[in-house]
Amino acid sequence: MQPFSEYFDEWLYGDDGYYSSYKTIGKEGDFFTAVSASQLFGGSIAKRIIETIESGFVPTNTTIVEIGAHHGYLMADIIQFIYTLKPELLQTLTFVIVERYENLRGKQKEYLEQSFGNHIKFQHYKSLDEVNLESAIIVANEIFDAFPCELIFTNECVLEQGFVENHTITFQKCEDEEIQKLCQKHTITKGELPLSFIPFAQTLAQQIKKFEFITFDYGDHFPRNDFSCRIYSKHKVFPLFEENLDLNELYKKSDITFDVNFSFLIECFKDAGVENIIYETQLKGLVRFGIIDLLEIFYKNADEKTYLREANKVKTLLEPVGMGDRFKVAVFRKII
Repeated sequence: MQPFSEYFDEWLYGDDGYYSSYKTIGKEGDFFTAVSASQLFGGSIAKRIIETIESGFVPTNTTIVEIGAHHGYLMADIIQFIYTLKPELLQTLTFVIVERYENLRGKQKEYLEQSFGNHIKFQHYKSLDEVNLESAIIVANEIFDAFPCELIFTNECVLEQGFVENHTITFQKCEDEEIQKLCQKHTITKGELPLSFIPFAQTLAQQIKKFEFITFDYGDHFPRNDFSCRIYSKHKVFPLFEENLDLNELYKKSDITFDVNFSFLIECFKDAGVENIIYETQLKGLVRFGIIDLLEIFYKNADEKTYLREANKVKTLLEPVGMGDRFKVAVFRKII
C-alpha cells in the first residue's frame, strides 16, 4: 500500500509513465492546452517578457526559462514574437527548457533548431537543481495540476489520507503531522493536497537570485473541499471516484490531473520568500499582457479570412464561460 501521491507520481513520471513519452496535444491527443489553441498565447507572454525587461526588473541578457515544455511549441511562439516585437533581444537573451526526459529533450531541441537554427542561444537542464542563474523570467503552462498530490477526506471530524493498493483507493486516519497542520491552516477538509509545491518553490528561490515567474493553470483561489482529481483519455473525462472506473486500465495510459488551489500555491511561494504580484483569470491576464494589441497587429498584416480564424482561436482562450475564467494566471517575483 502506498500514499496516493506516490501512485500519482508513478502514473505520470515513472519509467513508463504517461509523460515519459512524446504525447500528441490537441484533437488527436488526450487534451487541449492554451498553447495548442492559439500562437497568440505565447505571443502575449512574449509581450509581457519584453515589458518586464524594458522596466529594468531584469537585464537584457537575462535567461528565459520554460518548465514543462511538452513539444517546445510555447517556447517557439515566445521566441518568434520576441523577434517580431523586439528582435534585438534575441542577440542577448538565453533560452532554457527544464526537462527530465532525454527523449523529450531531443524532440524539443530538434524542433527549436528547425525553427530558429543557430540564431538563438538555447540549452537544456534536467532539473531545477541544475539551474544556477543571476536572473530569469520563468514560464510554466499547466504544470502544477500534474504535481503529485495527497488525497484528503474528513470522516466524522477525523482527517483521513488516501492510499492505493492494486489500483484501489482506500482512506485511513492521517498520521502525518505536516499534512494535518497544512490542512488545518488552509481549511482543507476534502480534496487534493500537493505537498510537492513546497520544495518546488524553495528550489526555484534557491537556484535563481532574481526572477519573475509566470504560470497558467486551472483551478480556484480557495480550496473547493471536494475531489477534483480526474483522468483525461481521448478528450473524455473520468472523475477519479466514478463508479466502476477501472484505474488499472487507465494507469499510465492517460493523463491524471486536479484543480490547483492557488491560495496554497501562493503561500508556498511566500514561505520561500517569493511575492505574488498578480493573480487573476486567464482572460484578464492575457488582456493585461497585451493579447488584444497583438490581435490588432495581426488584423493589419493578414487577410480577413486568416484574421477571423485567429480571432476565433483567441476567443477560445478568453471566453468567460470557458478557458478565460476556468484558467488562472499567477505571476511571482523574487528580488535579491
